[in-house]
Amino acid sequence: MPVLHSLRRAAVVLLLAAATLYAAPARPAAADEPGWTAEPATGAAATAVRPYFYLAGAPGTVLEDRLALANTTDRERTITLRGADAYNTADGAFAVRPATPGAGAAAAAGAGSWISFGTATTVKVPPRTRAVVPFTLTVPPASPPGDHPAAVIATEGGHEVGVRVHLRVGGPTLAALTVEDVAVRGRGAAAVIAYTLVNRGNVALTPELRIRAEALVGEPADPPRGRTPPVELLPGQRVELTEPWPGAPAFDRVRVTLTVTAPGGARAVATGTRWLVPWGLAGWTGGGLLGLGATTAAALYLVRGRRPEPGPAPVSGGPSAAGPTPPAPHHELTGAAR
Repeated sequence: MPVLHSLRRAAVVLLLAAATLYAAPARPAAADEPGWTAEPATGAAATAVRPYFYLAGAPGTVLEDRLALANTTDRERTITLRGADAYNTADGAFAVRPATPGAGAAAAAGAGSWISFGTATTVKVPPRTRAVVPFTLTVPPASPPGDHPAAVIATEGGHEVGVRVHLRVGGPTLAALTVEDVAVRGRGAAAVIAYTLVNRGNVALTPELRIRAEALVGEPADPPRGRTPPVELLPGQRVELTEPWPGAPAFDRVRVTLTVTAPGGARAVATGTRWLVPWGLAGWTGGGLLGLGATTAAALYLVRGRRPEPGPAPVSGGPSAAGPTPPAPHHELTGAAR
């Protein structure tokens, strides 16, 4: 009997496991998983994966590279390929121009338009297959030297994957930047230091920021003295950034000095000042000033109202010499003629 009970129990366990496996649906692919990847192709002898394309050449050069498309699903994928110009968004993020000019950022004919896939702009990748697609980048003869950021964009079914292209055109390079519009915003723990960085050179920059704060009365708690903002500043781009300053004084006049440096000798310094006043004190002070102004105006009005009117100036010879005062002329302003 114990053996029979053990067999029955094992049979029940097996039946329940089979029912669970049968009823459990397969995990569907996440909506944001395209089921394919795009990355720079590596050679047969290469072991390291390239995170991006790096190309360099003189004006007039035709450069070549290859893009690898890997289909990890059980159905065929039709992927469209194109080149795109790259730029910084207002907050410093890396972005690419849209395929349709006028949508989003303004279109510009940059290095993205120099990329060509020939007739392979649309590629069909079979299931569980990796396809390698060659492309060329033709540097125009009159291209200025320096960095020309771009990207290779692969699109399929609403999913878009971009691979950065770091292109440097031969010639003199210049690392230069400016820091502008330094200001302190907010109060207390919500205070931030806002500033604008502008790349004035022709190479991409990774800036490093140093901040020094001074106060008129007390000793303010400095914000982070040295750090590298999470931004790669592309040539000709302008970004607006902020740094938190939770230790900003509650009531003082502060002066903030920003020093920004970048490899290649780029350096810029700018300052900004502001009175930091608590909201309650600011409202009380403003209301007091308004009240004082109103009181002063009322007092001046009363003094002027009580001042005696000056009498007529004496005339030599008396009234008989001057004669009677003629009546003042009367003007009637109406719309009817008389």
